[in-house]
Amino acid sequence: MNSIKMLALCKQSVFDNAREYFQLALCKQSVFDNARERRLGQIAAGSLSIERPYSSVMIVPTGVGSSIGGFAGDALPVARAMASLCDNLITHPNVLNAAMLYWPIANILYVEGYALDRFAEGTWGLAPVHQNKIGLVLDSGMERDLQLRHLQVIDAARASLGLSIVDHIVTDEPLGVEKWIDGATGQSTGRLLHPDSLKRAVDSMLNETDVNAIAVVARFPDDSIEDINDYRQGQGVDALAGVEAVISHMVVESFRIPCAHAPALSPLPLDPTVSPRSAAEEIGYTFLPSVLAGLSRAPQYIIRKEDSVQYSHPSSLWAHDVDSVVVPISACGGVGTVAFSQRKHTPLVIAVEENETVLDDTPEKLQISAVRAANYWEALGIMAAHKAGVDPQSLRRFGVRHIGHCNNLSGLQSDGTKISV
Repeated sequence: MNSIKMLALCKQSVFDNAREYFQLALCKQSVFDNARERRLGQIAAGSLSIERPYSSVMIVPTGVGSSIGGFAGDALPVARAMASLCDNLITHPNVLNAAMLYWPIANILYVEGYALDRFAEGTWGLAPVHQNKIGLVLDSGMERDLQLRHLQVIDAARASLGLSIVDHIVTDEPLGVEKWIDGATGQSTGRLLHPDSLKRAVDSMLNETDVNAIAVVARFPDDSIEDINDYRQGQGVDALAGVEAVISHMVVESFRIPCAHAPALSPLPLDPTVSPRSAAEEIGYTFLPSVLAGLSRAPQYIIRKEDSVQYSHPSSLWAHDVDSVVVPISACGGVGTVAFSQRKHTPLVIAVEENETVLDDTPEKLQISAVRAANYWEALGIMAAHKAGVDPQSLRRFGVRHIGHCNNLSGLQSDGTKISV
């Protein structure tokens, strides 16, 4: 009798379990059906895209006196607005660094200028990261109090922002920064008297720690108030910017990792007339915070020939993924812009007239097909239309003309050979 009762209880248990599994299956199916219906509804309503991500590149060259982006992070508002239209915005430290100020934007890729040029040429790719481990290189030519200020920035960034900054190293020789304005071009430039000292410091850091991004702080010569007055008033060329680019280019070219530079300077006397565009560099002892924030999530660089496996990684970005490039109208002669313009499938180049520079490299001079925008307001509108799949010219009163006519109906190429199908 007990055996019969136990068998009955066992059958009941099996039945109950089967019923629970069946109910769970129905619940899962219901969740799946609801999710599918929501997704289809979002697609129908246009709130969920099934297109590939839209990627744009924003370039404001360093040290060329850009009206917007030639001072202390004054192109950052443009980048913020542009990022709201894009799935991915690729830009460089000159656009995003504002000394003590910065703005975290999840879909912006912070790419050093040398790496951006290689990216445009198609030889380097960008691999997004969750977090980088940063190493700091300090110039031994820096006074002890300036070194301490920058080490305090590191501690503050670790404690208050949660950044992973692994270690620091001091160069074995003063870097010897020299800077000047090129008389022929009007651009700022410069050099290091001891560049190998910087390379040795970075090499040592990479060999002894697991860092994968480098911040460099070099002691810059202090200018007289008269020499920097124009810049503080929001005019002229940033005399520091050119050699800053030289420093970061050197590290990225040699070691192929993200790098950015912050100059070390003595504090300037207060001046109530300082331009808002230059004010970000007046409010603290260091320019390092924005550099650390940018490097913390800067993409790693993929070298096509060496990292063939990563080349096909779904999260990586390559030049062929770029849909548009936004650049000052007189600064279209940079390596990156020219490389993008020569691609088989050329991204839309938007040339901004209001952002004047000391250069004269217009799209017309370089035979680059570009859409002119009077200002960044217009550039944002052009980009929005382009992302929506709307020809920007169709938004203008006389933007659409009669369609052209292809005359090559002979089946021959320009050299007389037959077109193969």
